[in-house]
Amino acid sequence: MSELRRISTGAPWEETFGYSRAVELPGGLVLVAGCTSVVDGEITDGTPYEQTVNSFRAAFDALAQLGLGPQDTVRTRMFITHARDVDDVGRAHKELFDAVRPVATMVIVAGLVDPRLVVEVEIEAYRTPSREAGENA
Repeated sequence: MSELRRISTGAPWEETFGYSRAVELPGGLVLVAGCTSVVDGEITDGTPYEQTVNSFRAAFDALAQLGLGPQDTVRTRMFITHARDVDDVGRAHKELFDAVRPVATMVIVAGLVDPRLVVEVEIEAYRTPSREAGENA
């Protein structure tokens, strides 16, 4: 691949704030923007665990548009608004990535774009040189 590929998912803030959900760089690195618990354009309230699962599913949907999946993830970042949610967010991460074992960071932040949101996640994934864009895993 010799040029950037940009993916949009139609999430409410992509157009408003002018960003792509995911970008694949030459060389196979894929960056997925912060994802929150938004389903069909609406914030979904839920437990920190549920919000984490929904957030990562949004990131997985972006990866899928590039022919990648959770197994291609090499780094995750989790931004949470309360220290009390560390265990629930960590449990969701373990269930989703236990076999993959990406490097991971969890940071407590003052807040997110909507007070109903308690977690936001980012993913970095990598397409190995032997896999061309669009190939199935």
